[in-house]
Amino acid sequence: MAIASLPSGIELFYDDRGEGEPLVLIMGIGCQYLYWREGLVDALCARGFRVIRFDHRDIGESSRLDHLGVPPILPTVFSGLLGVNVVGPYALEDMARDVVDLLDHLGLASAHVAGASMGGMVAQTLAFTHPHRVRSLVSIMSTTGEPRRYIHEPRAIRAILGTPPRSREEAMDRGVEVWRTIGSTGFAFDEAAMRELSGRAYDRGNHPPGFLRHLGAIATTGDRTARLRFVRAPTLVVHGTVDPLIRPLGGVLTHRAIAGSHLELVEGMGHDLPEALWPALTGWIGENAERARGAG
Repeated sequence: MAIASLPSGIELFYDDRGEGEPLVLIMGIGCQYLYWREGLVDALCARGFRVIRFDHRDIGESSRLDHLGVPPILPTVFSGLLGVNVVGPYALEDMARDVVDLLDHLGLASAHVAGASMGGMVAQTLAFTHPHRVRSLVSIMSTTGEPRRYIHEPRAIRAILGTPPRSREEAMDRGVEVWRTIGSTGFAFDEAAMRELSGRAYDRGNHPPGFLRHLGAIATTGDRTARLRFVRAPTLVVHGTVDPLIRPLGGVLTHRAIAGSHLELVEGMGHDLPEALWPALTGWIGENAERARGAG
């Protein structure tokens, strides 16, 4: 675990383990690197990957950009639903550039990339803005940014926009509530693990303004559909059939936008990565990487 000082002046906390072809894992909005769970990372390392995780700018132990302010709340929240134009402090392109700078810091010309939720949006953006840096792309429970009024269930939006916790205990309670609301119905929910993870994340740095600036980055970037047609990396799209935060339509739209992509719709999967799914997910990521090797 270390800190990378980027040319932008931002410092990114990262974790780098394993040997083999590099695989960068990009987590979702406001989520620290911890949410790529240790067991999943171990399985990916055993598959032959060098796994790199990191805290996005504005969360965890990476730089906090409070001097940039926060975007207007209501227009930002509803931008993806109604196509409202919002200009936030930074865009997904800037967050993708952070990944490029991290690769440079590590001396890596390219890597396989997998992103979940907003992390999938960052990964997609990386694949069309810096195509030579992406060997293969896996977009998990994400979408293209195309405005669709019914792509989010109201209960899921309410859950993630709840009152920020003011104590470790509140953070653990809220973590369980949120992940139970947006998570899988077809896989077991590990409440103890989620309480522990939420507590660790709170200890490392609870930073609600960072969440809002991430939301602003999504709103600022908007619809990426046209640019996704320039993605050339072998691409896998994974989405759950019961995802309430980004309904399955999000995965279908991503699959349609990226020529030659493969789509895995997972029965009973919500907006999380349940442990029972790790073996399949590890296999799919590995198989997609093999397609990249074959294409090369």
